[in-house]
Amino acid sequence: MDRRKFIEKTSLMAFSIGAFGSISWNGRSFEGNAPTTTDILGPFYRPGAPIRSNLIPPGISGKAMHFGGTIFQKDGKTPLSNAMIEVWQSDPNGDYDNTSDDFLYRAALKTTKDGKYQFKTLHPVPYRVSDSLVRPAHIHIRVSSDDHQDLITQVYFKGDPNLEGDPSSASKDSQNRILPVSQNDSNENVVLFDIVLDKSYPLEQAAFKKLTGLYQMEDRSNIEFTMEDDLLMVKVNGQFQEALVYKGNNHFEGGLSMIKADFNLLPDGNVEVSFSNDFRDGDRNSVTGKRFLKY
Repeated sequence: MDRRKFIEKTSLMAFSIGAFGSISWNGRSFEGNAPTTTDILGPFYRPGAPIRSNLIPPGISGKAMHFGGTIFQKDGKTPLSNAMIEVWQSDPNGDYDNTSDDFLYRAALKTTKDGKYQFKTLHPVPYRVSDSLVRPAHIHIRVSSDDHQDLITQVYFKGDPNLEGDPSSASKDSQNRILPVSQNDSNENVVLFDIVLDKSYPLEQAAFKKLTGLYQMEDRSNIEFTMEDDLLMVKVNGQFQEALVYKGNNHFEGGLSMIKADFNLLPDGNVEVSFSNDFRDGDRNSVTGKRFLKY
């Protein structure tokens, strides 16, 4: 994998509400009227990250970045307490810790009673995925709450030259998640990201169980669907690929609608799935399969 040293340079800003689709000023504070947009889960999600606010491993030096904000309920103005927020990112070489017990550059915590969260980390770096694609610097986020739709998203940073060439960051749904970087009094980077959760359209657990299991696809691949909170998690050949949200009529979609799954309940009690994926070159691949192992 090619590496590129990345230094973020941008004008200083003291304030950002990058999550809102649009915002308004009520005389005391900004209010959002649209939920934070989703993004792809990516192949490097690991559940079980330790509860902590510092992602910087011991002995690693570098310019610290303070990343935080407020999580709001679906009205865009009421803070949401006790929401679980998980974050993960690559290391300074552009690699993810997928195996160690240290969960490097991964963390989780719950919001305070006023909906606040804050992590300390290092500015992530871009990394090369293929000869034609360099992913811009980004941080992955998952927010879980009992009475709101779980959110899977990513944040990017203004001034990154790789933004336009990446299908995820170039999407119109990602533009309010490209954030400015300011400096505090200690000359450390500061990024503010307020999040508005969406209302949930939950699928009953019994209905989830009708769909979960391991599917043999027509291209000989295996796709596993498991239930986690109100998400349908997808593993392709044993690796996390996406988190799907129920959209109704046995139809599920992932972030930016790049991955979709349509289920068909068969008369014999088995289930078929039609699984489609937008490749980064713009082509869509569709494959069907049938469940052969029920959970």
